[in-house]
Amino acid sequence: MRYLCLIYCSQAQMAADVPSEDMAAFVNAHLDYDDALRMAGQLAATEALETADSAAVVRVRQGKVWVTDGPFAETSELLGGFYLVDAASDDEAVRIAAGIPSARIGSIEVRPVAPMEHGPWERSP
Repeated sequence: MRYLCLIYCSQAQMAADVPSEDMAAFVNAHLDYDDALRMAGQLAATEALETADSAAVVRVRQGKVWVTDGPFAETSELLGGFYLVDAASDDEAVRIAAGIPSARIGSIEVRPVAPMEHGPWERSP
């Protein structure tokens, strides 16, 4: 089963826990973990995101498109990246998430991916 591991962290916490001189080692720890998951056949995709101030929120209401700059919610923890992984169980997905280096600074939300061919997403005949 696939799981999406969403990485959340505040910019203040990141700056406090990973000073600029340690950033390369922090990034390399993620790349090493990526390689380990890829070699185990458990990594489907992973990406870091640009900072939240580069985001745009798009809403369509009554046929009109509304675009707002910045993150969707006003919160201290922002989405910084993700891992899409294959795991045999919820427990294994949590174990994988715990190995993501960012888990030592922020938090990792682990969510099962709902297959599109099941449930309310099925096309009507």
